[in-house]
Amino acid sequence: MGLEPVLAKELTQLGANDVQIGRRMVSFTGNKELMYRANFQLHTAIKILKPISHFKAHSADEVYEEIKKIDWSEYLGDDKTFAVDSVVFSEDFRHSKFVSYKVKDAIVDQLRERTGKRPSISVANPDLRLHIHIAEDDCTLCLDSSGESLHRRGYRQESVEAPLNEVLAAGIIMMTGWQGDTDFIDPMCGSGTFLIEAALIARNMAPGLFRKEYAFEKWPDFDADLFDEIYNDDSQEREYHHHIYGYDVDFKAVNTARNNVKAAGLSDCITIEQQDFKDFTQPKEKAIIVTNPPYGERISTPNLLDTYRMIGERLKHQFMGNDAWILSYREECFEQIGLKPSIKIPLYNGSLECELRRYQMFDGKMKVFRSEGGTVKTDEEKRQMAQTHRFKKEREFKQRITEQEENEEADIRSFTFHRHELLKDDRGERRKEKGGRSKERGERKPRFEKDAGKSGRFGKPKRTDKYNDSQNRGGHEHYDRSGGKRNNKRFNQDED
Repeated sequence: MGLEPVLAKELTQLGANDVQIGRRMVSFTGNKELMYRANFQLHTAIKILKPISHFKAHSADEVYEEIKKIDWSEYLGDDKTFAVDSVVFSEDFRHSKFVSYKVKDAIVDQLRERTGKRPSISVANPDLRLHIHIAEDDCTLCLDSSGESLHRRGYRQESVEAPLNEVLAAGIIMMTGWQGDTDFIDPMCGSGTFLIEAALIARNMAPGLFRKEYAFEKWPDFDADLFDEIYNDDSQEREYHHHIYGYDVDFKAVNTARNNVKAAGLSDCITIEQQDFKDFTQPKEKAIIVTNPPYGERISTPNLLDTYRMIGERLKHQFMGNDAWILSYREECFEQIGLKPSIKIPLYNGSLECELRRYQMFDGKMKVFRSEGGTVKTDEEKRQMAQTHRFKKEREFKQRITEQEENEEADIRSFTFHRHELLKDDRGERRKEKGGRSKERGERKPRFEKDAGKSGRFGKPKRTDKYNDSQNRGGHEHYDRSGGKRNNKRFNQDED
């Protein structure tokens, strides 16, 4: 929530038609290629859903009858598995799981009556993922073309506690208007999410490069050649002539961020060092800061407000002439920064209603800054702020730790972290297998740090590095995209 306009702009630039903003969603129309590209190239989408049926229903039995009218033989073969997910906002339907069960029953009953065979349910890795959304009596059944949430890019090897969601990080960077025209700094980088997402935006690289698979690859009408062409096309990528810097006081977080950057193959444009924000000094080049300090919600410390006072002091004295964007949760924290923000944007970080605030750092008074041509808010930013509600000042600040407990250094990464149940899916997980796909078309695996002798454009590894070597591919051939065009098929049909 809060990123809908950013996603709508992305879709428009991608060539989508009939783009319309809704609540936590954006609808659009397009062909199969656009659906593939939306999954592969969008930075701020969680799922790409393809509607296949709209209907009215006031009861679970009515849902059952409508679902049964669909010819499911078009989507499911005898040996295929499926799963159903549901989101319900209705007085008539009190339990979303029950809606999922009725959809499942309708599909199973229809196919069993027609073929005598019962399709299987697979929650973990189904061949077909379905999504039903009910708002009062309006029901929409969709095919889930993405599968695993698109925020799980595939580059995260390790994680700190409570990492920032990749989609939220990308959306925040896009909201700042930064496109790689200056240096980028995150002085509290954690596992490096802002840094990596910034590099992908600066180089115009598709976030889907690191994904192992998408749900649409199991659909009966999947066009492998079309998707391979999209996957192996780097014609829109560009060079980044500046640099990205990340700092953190916790050495474990620094190592974690470095490992994630290396896995994404972006070490040439991202530098990460151990450093406390209180030691931050004026950068030599024009730069932007985008950071997500602790809120005092999942992180407990008696020095939280002192940390925000320190942030304000560093920005005021060591970041002149630049912009800083800070995402936080509590008004008390923002007040300690002691600087007047030029824009406030409400955003949700998991279940927490936060704000993203911009601080423009300039010498002298605001009146002088404006008289010299400085702009505090553009017309578009003024319009955007007028349409959003203000920060909830009545939100209570909870003192999580007694004053007797001390943190002498006030190092923000030494705080105690607490797991938040609603954010379990946002945690990065170490992948046990990096072998990519093992289906008939051969395997694809994410692009990792380049090996000697395999440099491609901009010093990146060749695209063949995304696939497994010949020992693991079982004789499958692969693409070499660095030559500018494909030179063979990805697999040999005779061998298969």
